[in-house]
Amino acid sequence: MNSLELYFWIGLGIIIYTYLGYGIILYLIVTLKRFSFSSKTEPYTFDELPELTLIIACYNEADILDDKVKNTLDLKYPEGRLKLFFVTDGSNDNSGEVLKKYDRIQVFHDPGRAGKAAAVNRVIPHVKTPFVAFCDANTFLNPEAMINLARHYKDRRVGAVAGEKKIFQGDKEHAAGSGEGAYWKYESALKRLDSELYTVVGAAGELFSVRTDLYEEVPGNIIIEDFYLSMRIVQNGFRVVYEPEAYAMETSSASVKEEEKRKVRIAAGGIQSIVKLYRLLNFFKYGVATFQYISHRVLRWTLTPLLLPLVFVLNYLLYDLHPVYQFLFVAQVLFYSISLIGYLLQGKKIRFKVIFIPYYFAFMNWSVYRGFIRYVGGRQSAVWEKAKRA
Repeated sequence: MNSLELYFWIGLGIIIYTYLGYGIILYLIVTLKRFSFSSKTEPYTFDELPELTLIIACYNEADILDDKVKNTLDLKYPEGRLKLFFVTDGSNDNSGEVLKKYDRIQVFHDPGRAGKAAAVNRVIPHVKTPFVAFCDANTFLNPEAMINLARHYKDRRVGAVAGEKKIFQGDKEHAAGSGEGAYWKYESALKRLDSELYTVVGAAGELFSVRTDLYEEVPGNIIIEDFYLSMRIVQNGFRVVYEPEAYAMETSSASVKEEEKRKVRIAAGGIQSIVKLYRLLNFFKYGVATFQYISHRVLRWTLTPLLLPLVFVLNYLLYDLHPVYQFLFVAQVLFYSISLIGYLLQGKKIRFKVIFIPYYFAFMNWSVYRGFIRYVGGRQSAVWEKAKRA
C-alpha cells in the first residue's frame, strides 16, 4: 500500500466513522450496558416535582405570542410550582401589549437588543426556583414537557435535561424541510444513545433545562449559548440527559437560504465552542464525555468536512489501481450528482423527499467552511438573525 492509498483509507475511515460508525459503535456499547445491573435513581413522581421556572426569550414575535402563551398555559405541572417568564428584550413590535393581557406570566423587557444570551443572563437573578427551563417563542411544547424534564433531577448527577426538537413535515417538502427533518430524526436517535451511555453532547435551545445553581453567565460573544452552557455543565462533572417525551415542535426553515443562516451560524459557533471548551478534549480527565464530544461534534465541525474533497481527489488519483477504487469513485460521483439535482430542485416541494438528503449533507458541510471563515474573520455576531419559518 502506497502513501496515497494510506491517506485515502484513513480519510474515508474518519468520514464513515463520523456519520455512521460512531452511531453503530454507540449502539453496540449501549446494548451491552443494558445487560448490566447498575442501579438507577427513580425519577420524581408528579406530586414530588420541584418548583421550576420556564424562560421564553422572544424577539418581535407578536404575531404568534397569543398562541405561544396559550400553549404555555396549557402545560401540565403541579399547581403553583411552575413560574413563567417571557423576555422581550429588543422587541419593537407590540409584544408587550400582547403579553400584558395574561396575569399568570411575568414579562421582562429592555429596549436594547444584545442577543438571547444577554437577555437570559439578565433575567436569571430573578429565578428563585431550583431548576430553570428554556424554550423559544416560535416552538410549541407537548403538555407533559415540563413534567418530563423536571422528573430527572432526583438524580443528583443530572445537571441538565435536553428535550427533543421535532420538525413539522407534510407529504411534500422542499430541500430545507426534507433535509432538516431527516437530520433531526438522526440526531434524536444519537442523542438517545448518547444519554444512555453517559451524556448528551450539547442541548438544543428549542427546549432544555438546567439546575439553577449550575447556570453560568454566558459570555456575550458566545454564538450558540445553549451548546456552550450545557457542555460547561458536563465539564463541571454533571450529565446532560435526553428526554424525548419533552419535545418542542416547529416548522422547517422557509427556504434553503433561510436554513443557511442557521447552519452557517451554528458552524461558526461550533468552532468557537471547540476553542472555548478545549479542556473537554482531555480524555484522561473526562473519559467517556471526551469520546462522545469528539465523535459527535468535534469531527463534524473540523476535520471531516476537510476530508470530503480530499478523499474525492485521492480516489480519482487511485482510480486505475483497483476495481474497488473505481466502485468508490463512481459511488461518490453518483452521491454528489444527486446532491446537485437536489440543489437544482431546492425550491420545489416534492413527494420523493429522499432526493434532498444528499444535498442537505453537502449543504451542511459547505456551511462549516463558511462558518469557519466567518468565525476567523470575526464577522459572526452573537445576536441571532432570525430565520423565517415555513
